[in-house]
Amino acid sequence: MSISRNVIPTEDEVRKAVIELKKGNPASGVAKVHSFLLDTNPSWTVSEKRVRKILQSEGLVRSDAGTPNSTINTIHPSFRLNQTLDVNKWTSRVEVKYFDAIKGKGLVAKENIVKGDVLWKEDPFIMAPEWEIYDLQHASEACSLCSSIIRDHSPLHISCEASTTATPCTARYCNRLCRLQAEKVHPLLCSARNPASVPLLAFTRDAQWMALHALAQCTSRLLLASQQDAATFDLDWDVVQGLAELGMEERAQCLREQGLEPDRENWRRAFELYLQAFKEPRTPGEQKKLARVLKKPIPEELQKFTFEYQAFLRGLGRMSLNLEAHGGLYRLHSHLNHSCTPNVSVRHLDQRTALSRITVIAKEDFEIGQELLITYTNPQSSLRDRRRRLSEWGFGPCRCERCVTEEKVWKESDSNTQETDDLADQLKAGLGVL
Repeated sequence: MSISRNVIPTEDEVRKAVIELKKGNPASGVAKVHSFLLDTNPSWTVSEKRVRKILQSEGLVRSDAGTPNSTINTIHPSFRLNQTLDVNKWTSRVEVKYFDAIKGKGLVAKENIVKGDVLWKEDPFIMAPEWEIYDLQHASEACSLCSSIIRDHSPLHISCEASTTATPCTARYCNRLCRLQAEKVHPLLCSARNPASVPLLAFTRDAQWMALHALAQCTSRLLLASQQDAATFDLDWDVVQGLAELGMEERAQCLREQGLEPDRENWRRAFELYLQAFKEPRTPGEQKKLARVLKKPIPEELQKFTFEYQAFLRGLGRMSLNLEAHGGLYRLHSHLNHSCTPNVSVRHLDQRTALSRITVIAKEDFEIGQELLITYTNPQSSLRDRRRRLSEWGFGPCRCERCVTEEKVWKESDSNTQETDDLADQLKAGLGVL
């Protein structure tokens, strides 16, 4: 029989218990301490917010970036400017601007823009599509480059040229241009040309790990570019080097206070398969096939950037931080900063011919110098949830007009929050919810 939670302990009782639990579990965040508290006191009704306030007042945890009044955030993504990026390839109406060491770079209007204007269209640098699309690609029912659906047979559709009955590859393309463009990425992820990549791709699919899939795509592109002329490699290298970056270990620090611990075992397993795919295939046959694709030596700088474990973790973080919601990594789009009231919309309008292509549209009028902004969170979420989500990636509390207004309302009502929380918990306990 479960014990009913119908006791609201005094402040001193909770404080004493919380301090003891935190001292015994110093690495635990607020959520875990709260869980421990309820486990050790099964009749108590105590909210997580009450535990957080005690920990903060005792200096046992920093002010959680998920709470609206937080201003502490010591971890930030790093960035580099891509000096070779030619914005005019996509649009003459915006430009890259450096703001400061914390915010980094962004995009601003070079001219007045009218609401509804299409600002630019952009194809991805690499694409790690949502898993429904990935499965269609694997079944040869979606283009392996642009993701467009190709269930209907057409003489324009082209299969991977390396595919044979003995060594099949399911990659299929909606036209000859897509097949040619795919040569920048596909050969090292082709089950016929590099079968050592199959376990890595299977692992990403089973784990539904989009960032790992994107990193595999990006690594393949860089390694293949290194086999071309220096100018080709330098352009791709500058794109990746210019992406904002927050490694997995740094992100783990941001997550720890929310009671979330990193899955380092999974990281290690992913790294082993990653090396197996691109550097150290297990069988002599797979080693020979990889050597046929990578005939030239890999530059030492690229090897360090790619094949060292900490570099791998930074790569995973880089992908997660810069991917568009549907899995594309875009040269210009990756410069867009966040607001909880975004002023541009990113759409996939060319669904029949180029599903992966994005169209960026103005949601309001712009003046010269005004920044273009998208949202990194669900704009329907509460202030607390939006800030918690941003804190997971080292972003400080959002100071957009919406957040500032909601924070002011939150502060004005905060004095009554504790009493409201306790009353709500007591009512839930009486109803048997807790």
